Amino acid sequence: MADDARTITQEQWRQAELIWEYHRMHHRVQPCDVAIALGCNDIGVAAHTADLFHSGLFPALVFTGANSPSTAEIFPHGEAVHFRERALELGVPDPVILVEPQASNTGQNITFSRRVLAANGIAPATVLLVCMPYMERRAFATARKLWPEVEVVCASAPLSLGDYVKEIGDAGLVIDMMVGDLQRVMEYPKLGFAVEQDVPGPVDEAYESLVASGFDSRLIQS
Repeated sequence: MADDARTITQEQWRQAELIWEYHRMHHRVQPCDVAIALGCNDIGVAAHTADLFHSGLFPALVFTGANSPSTAEIFPHGEAVHFRERALELGVPDPVILVEPQASNTGQNITFSRRVLAANGIAPATVLLVCMPYMERRAFATARKLWPEVEVVCASAPLSLGDYVKEIGDAGLVIDMMVGDLQRVMEYPKLGFAVEQDVPGPVDEAYESLVASGFDSRLIQS
């Protein structure tokens, strides 16, 4: 696999696939009281949310997200606004959609969406979190910390790493993002942002190797 700047070796790809599978929570997707779709640079999240709605898995949903440096150009009106527009194009009825346009990180996605739901008289016991495949674990850990009284189920498009890279078009960027998310899974509990998640030894070793190989553009700096 290669992107415009880097050639991905076979060993690096194997390591990336380990991390990809770790990020996936492999939850059984089931009906929930509400869905929250987390804003990002991947409009496919909105499309998958629409598919889940049409499958009858929830009666109401929140699209949440403002902008980040990586999304301001592609979603100039904000992630949540563009995700809503895509869902409408795919046949999701407008009355079931709530928009939370202010969140700029995952913690705010959860906290602000909770407020929007409460303001609309919705107090869910079960929440379906829809996000990018490699964001499932961090989203789950964040929600469990900030909203422990609800049952959280994670969902994302059922894609392999290879298929996802084909959709995004940049293998190096995807690996950078996965490595950055894994660092957050490990570090955020220490900061009170998320609950602890066990990281198997091979996954940790893959992380360290990929960081040493330069897949570090999305790391938080200490």
